[in-house]
Amino acid sequence: MQTEKLALETPWLRIAADESDWSEIEPAGHLRMLEQMFLIRDFEQKLLDLAKEGVLHGPAHSSIGQEAVAVGCMSMLGSADKINGTHRMHHQFLAKALNHVSSDDYDPSRHAFSDEMQDAVMRTLAEILGLSPGFTGGRGGSMHLKWDACGVFGSNAIVGGNPPHAVGYAMAEKLRGTDNVAMTFFGDGAMQNGAAYESMNLAALYDLPVIFVCENNLYAVSTRVDEQTRERRLAARATGLGVPGLEVDGMDPVSVRAATAWARQRIREDAGPVLIEALTYRYFHQSGPLTGSAFGYREKDEEQSWTERDPLSVVPRRLVELGVTDEPTIESLRERAARSVDAAIDALVEQDETKRSRRVIPALWPDPSSVEHGIRGDLSELAEVPVRETEDVDADAMKEMKYIEAVSLAARTAMERDSSVIILGEDVHRLRGGTAGATRGVGEKFPDRLIGTPICENGFTGLGVGAALNGLRPVVEIMYPDFALVAADQLFNQAAKVRHMFGGDHPLPLVVRSRVSAGTGYGSQHSMDAVGLFALYPGWRIVAPTTPFDYVGLFNAAIRCDDPVLVIEYQNLFAQRGPVPVDDLDYVVPIGKAKVVRPGTACTVVTYGGVLPTALEAVSGSGIDAEVIDLRTLDPMGMDWETIGDSVRRTNRLLVAEQTTRGTSLGAHIVKAAQERLFDWLDGEIVHVSGTHSSPVVSKVLEQAALAGTREIAAGLAEVMR
Repeated sequence: MQTEKLALETPWLRIAADESDWSEIEPAGHLRMLEQMFLIRDFEQKLLDLAKEGVLHGPAHSSIGQEAVAVGCMSMLGSADKINGTHRMHHQFLAKALNHVSSDDYDPSRHAFSDEMQDAVMRTLAEILGLSPGFTGGRGGSMHLKWDACGVFGSNAIVGGNPPHAVGYAMAEKLRGTDNVAMTFFGDGAMQNGAAYESMNLAALYDLPVIFVCENNLYAVSTRVDEQTRERRLAARATGLGVPGLEVDGMDPVSVRAATAWARQRIREDAGPVLIEALTYRYFHQSGPLTGSAFGYREKDEEQSWTERDPLSVVPRRLVELGVTDEPTIESLRERAARSVDAAIDALVEQDETKRSRRVIPALWPDPSSVEHGIRGDLSELAEVPVRETEDVDADAMKEMKYIEAVSLAARTAMERDSSVIILGEDVHRLRGGTAGATRGVGEKFPDRLIGTPICENGFTGLGVGAALNGLRPVVEIMYPDFALVAADQLFNQAAKVRHMFGGDHPLPLVVRSRVSAGTGYGSQHSMDAVGLFALYPGWRIVAPTTPFDYVGLFNAAIRCDDPVLVIEYQNLFAQRGPVPVDDLDYVVPIGKAKVVRPGTACTVVTYGGVLPTALEAVSGSGIDAEVIDLRTLDPMGMDWETIGDSVRRTNRLLVAEQTTRGTSLGAHIVKAAQERLFDWLDGEIVHVSGTHSSPVVSKVLEQAALAGTREIAAGLAEVMR
């Protein structure tokens, strides 16, 4: 057997600052970083005091010990560079915010701590305490910090949830042709998470300007890094993906600054991302004021050895040795930082006269009546677009086409109209329009905006979320709805919650398309209808077009909408033909508007999507004069209860008909809501027709048995009329 040692061309380096790195920084630059470290440390210590007094509601994930990573990185970023972080992001947020509001020539030894800087400190504390002066009105709290103006696009409490977003930020920057970078912070725990790998691979694949910063503080809560992985040199992880890996002393802000400078230079010269592993230490437990040794998972000797390397002790001594500053100046900066934090606390907290502790000033709590503000927008962004139904367009101005042709037509039209629209997903750029023809003709016109991705639903969906947060209008194709479960974190923890969580005023214009193939023999893991799953999360709007005309109109509405929208496509409709305008495709079918497709007086049949033709066939063969309503919009908060209620008040009977598996279906939501809203007008029990509790399988007869068809709907009609 012959062996040959292989070598990677991708750099894997340890970077350490030398004398030249320290000397090339202007004294004002050193003092800015030092002041920020003093302020962050004092802020965190006093926040822990507030937590002990019960003033802070929720966890306090302090960054004490990790300040040097934040200030070193932020010293090389501008306000237009985008960052995100984890539940432990107070240090990065404060450093980025202070740099944003201070002037380029700010020198702490000569200039006052400005009102704008003080306001940034106060609003950061207000947000962490959950108060209305906070950057998102107190919605985000400690773990969800966001301030777009300074380039902080949101911290994240899901481990590994944030790196995909940074890839999306960078995609938007690249398409806009800027020199801005995205930087994402995460810990050693997230490095064992698939999202980190998917994110680095996507960033490398598309040459995106992302700096991944792993703050390796040796513990994921209480689990040591050597209990998490056999290869503890985490910077090595990136090299196999073609991403340079840098290891740096995270207790040295100048070394971190040098590593960040190296990363920015690499991005300028060679494109693509860089991973920085900053070796650092959190002095306290995962959250709260106790040390790790108090819980028995760290040794006191280990904690002491890291305390001796505390940057707040080491850096001041080094600056004095270099002649950059003197002890009195350092002490004045330390005192000024403390005064700033005290002033922020005094603006938000008062002595509780009934107790020996402090409390939040009651007037600063958010108004409880605003609790649902911002779950979704008001659709005012669609107000100026013409609204049309098929009946509004002259027949001579339309042409017949297949449903699947309307899908690709709508995509091409949207991309022609709006350069911020991108489409991404598996195989969307190949096979003459993806696996179903949904992107036919798009690649020829917009090759840079049709992005075929690896098989990594969580990663590329998160990329879409990040791109939407940074001004693009992504269309993410999830090939089959079953695969939404692979992307569940990004769809339901992120996209569904981000607008509300960050104060309600941050749009998330994301469209997800997915096709339901039930009835075509694709089996249990490719036949799900995920409508009922998405309906559990009120941040999602859901539309289900059933005709080519409606597809174009609803897709136009979805791509203009500032909320995330699921466009669900039923494969059994793809070959059906219908009229679509020849020239003027700039119209919307309103989100939230159902359509009566068959008038009737005997009962009301509410249905949607691929089962609509089946329901019409069942009604036609039953001899019952049923009114059939195509819901078109399926999310519970957006459903057209006016049209449904008007029909039921005339027919006094209601049948809800769907094809899919009963357990994950939407119908139960509809039945419950109808019972609450329309009970006084119902002459009998609401009948719910759906598939069985079993998932469809490959066997044709068993698949047909699992799904509701004409026979089941006909039986439901007979029951509702009984």
